[in-house]
Amino acid sequence: MNREPTLDDLIGAETTGEERARLRQVHDMLLEAGPPPELSPKLEAGPTLGMTLQRKRALKRRAMLLLAATLALVGVFLLGYAVANRGGGGASPVLSQALEGTGLAKHAQGTLEVWDSRDGNWPMTLSVVGLKQLPPHSYYEVYLVRHGKPWGACGSFRVQSPNPGVVTVTLTAPYTLRKGDSWVVTLPGADGTEPGKTVLRPPPVRT
Repeated sequence: MNREPTLDDLIGAETTGEERARLRQVHDMLLEAGPPPELSPKLEAGPTLGMTLQRKRALKRRAMLLLAATLALVGVFLLGYAVANRGGGGASPVLSQALEGTGLAKHAQGTLEVWDSRDGNWPMTLSVVGLKQLPPHSYYEVYLVRHGKPWGACGSFRVQSPNPGVVTVTLTAPYTLRKGDSWVVTLPGADGTEPGKTVLRPPPVRT
């Protein structure tokens, strides 16, 4: 017949005084608490293969969500960086000009943004929509307008798609800009003469 071990069985009779009193208190508390509860058969058997695979799938899903969130943050950062540095300028253009189609391109629209110059060349971003595709070796031209007339060329571009779509190009105005300057987009004349016919221009000033 088994019996509960006494304090003397556990620590011997040599321990006396305060140390024995402290150990006696701990011994009595353990006896009062009783033995720990037995494990259930499920816990005693340990994790199964299904439980392990389910945990791995949960960890993998969490890792994918973290990766997606990280990529989204990186994408937002890169987009902000590109907007802040396009054209080599600052975070906002020094001039923004709307463009509307003439009778040669009634449904065309555009926006031209001029960015800060550091070396006398003014970077520009031109976005247009609604211009048709031109024959081979034909290009749209962008002209600086001064005193009401095309004054200086700022670059050319093409529309690749036969269906009018959005085209965004980077151009340069290598001139000393003045108050009142504006820009137009032209179509080469029948004999290839420049500046050609205007297809996009600033909207008229409404009073």
